[in-house]
Amino acid sequence: MTSDFEARLRAVSLRVTRPRLAVLAALRDHPHVDTDTVIALVRADHPTVSHQAVYDVLRALTGAGLVRRIQPAGATARYESRVADDHDHVVCRSCGAIADVERAAGHAPCLAAPDGGGYLVDAAEVVYWGTCPGCAAGGASHRTASSEGSR
Repeated sequence: MTSDFEARLRAVSLRVTRPRLAVLAALRDHPHVDTDTVIALVRADHPTVSHQAVYDVLRALTGAGLVRRIQPAGATARYESRVADDHDHVVCRSCGAIADVERAAGHAPCLAAPDGGGYLVDAAEVVYWGTCPGCAAGGASHRTASSEGSR
């Protein structure tokens, strides 16, 4: 998989560095995590990588389109590496877990704003809110696990 990450970095004219590879691997294995979690994941394997390096890498990867930054209302920013398709997200109101959901098939009504104010709309983000299966079942242990790692 490292060679795939290297090819992706080169394709967007970014140098291949150990911190960039580590962040891409962390996001592949742990989608929808916040910056602090990315830092912890990277530093578990590469303890000399600084916090600032991870912030810089996230900014560069997001700017290059290799990583997507999502920030549901009232939540901290999260990152994911699934950028090759249009998909939406569902967020648990109880524990904050975030999951990918496929975009609704057919015409994309959210791209045809009733009064776009002259804007040419080319993208829209849809966030669904609800209760995840673990919280709906009343699993207190699920709330703790989801809060820590699956966001």
